Amino acid sequence: MTRRGHFFTLVEIMIVVAIIGLLAAIAIPTFATARRSAWKNMCITNLRQIQAAQAQVAFNLAQGESVDQASVNRYLKKPDPTCPASAEPYDLSKMPPECPSVATFPDHVLLH
Repeated sequence: MTRRGHFFTLVEIMIVVAIIGLLAAIAIPTFATARRSAWKNMCITNLRQIQAAQAQVAFNLAQGESVDQASVNRYLKKPDPTCPASAEPYDLSKMPPECPSVATFPDHVLLH
């Protein structure tokens, strides 16, 4: 009597595929939510840094002079920052700064 190797049955393979599909269905929305949350936090951090740079420029300028994009860029670590969610650049002359994609991502706001 010869013995053949043990192979997985079709039912066993289908159960494994179903389990993997279930785990993927649970994990994928969680990753998407985590990515949106990270974008929001990065955007708010960028807005805080822009606001601090604007305050520094305003402090160093004489009264009545306006804060412009080039002067704010000098105080930022990365010039011309962009929103991580949309890759659109921030308008550095707006005070207080706001996210360029606030219409798409309404939670990308700097709370005072």
